[in-house]
Amino acid sequence: LLDLVHLTTWAVCAVIKLPQLVAVLRAGSAWGLSLSSLLLELAGLLVFLRYQIYYGYPLETYLEYPIIIAQDVILIYCIMHFSGKKKRALFYAVIFWGGWYMLTLQKWIIDVAMNLCTLVSAASKLVQLQHLWQAKDSGQVSALTWGMSAYTCATRIITTVMTTNDLAVLIRFIIMLILNIWVTATILHYRKTKKTD
Repeated sequence: LLDLVHLTTWAVCAVIKLPQLVAVLRAGSAWGLSLSSLLLELAGLLVFLRYQIYYGYPLETYLEYPIIIAQDVILIYCIMHFSGKKKRALFYAVIFWGGWYMLTLQKWIIDVAMNLCTLVSAASKLVQLQHLWQAKDSGQVSALTWGMSAYTCATRIITTVMTTNDLAVLIRFIIMLILNIWVTATILHYRKTKKTD
């Protein structure tokens, strides 16, 4: 069962951002997507990946994170491209690269960062929700991508309980599951509202 859960999680994560990327590239616009939300998400993913590596957790419990991070970086670049802010990409790359190394200078830094990571990741979802509520339009935001994110959080709750049983990791996945479902429902709500108008 555990192997099947890992495999389905990796399979979903291999394409998790592709529906979003396709929507943005087809439209030639990133309307409805929040750059701040994606930057916060990327920060949370990097901290979480670094935490898993630092504590030597089994590779199969976090193998999808480098894949998601790569897809997020491409999506962030697309948003910057379509909004005319490509020059900021190098600045963000330097900040994230430096943060990656600073996280493990001391054990307490990575532990505090992991606890803050849940708040940062939750904030990324809340920023996207706020963006949707203000626009009252889901624009190019992909419900499929957010639905897949909810699925992977649910599977990672199972794998965390069955492998590391790390409470900080478990709490993170439960919170992310709830927020991913909320964002997905909001996207679908505005998509339905737009069709009826």
